[in-house]
Amino acid sequence: QLQLVESGGGLVQPGGSLRLSCAASGFTLDYYVIGWFRQAPGKEREGVSCISTSDGSTNYADSVKGRFTISRDNAKNTVYLQMNSLKPEDTAVYYCAAARRIFTVQAMCHYYRMTYWGKGTLVTVSS
Repeated sequence: QLQLVESGGGLVQPGGSLRLSCAASGFTLDYYVIGWFRQAPGKEREGVSCISTSDGSTNYADSVKGRFTISRDNAKNTVYLQMNSLKPEDTAVYYCAAARRIFTVQAMCHYYRMTYWGKGTLVTVSS
């Protein structure tokens, strides 16, 4: 059974940093796209960043470019999201998701492309 478990969320002040982790079990991260998605209250779920586990190619939403960095450790079956210069508008539940790669990472980085989902971790940016 494929499972994704997120960790690393919490409360941080504006301008601060957090690192989210997504640990995968039940499958090997070969030829998958792993993505981070977020959903704020009253808003649609949006793609934040995705990475290909095979070649490391990445995609970022415009709102996080230059501030967030996605990375993977295939040996640990884990994907990370380093979030710097956090803003109050980054407050949301962050979900990790995965799907077999059948398109480019940019084309895959949409919630409707994802097959497997974690339960989410809450990130709150507030002073």
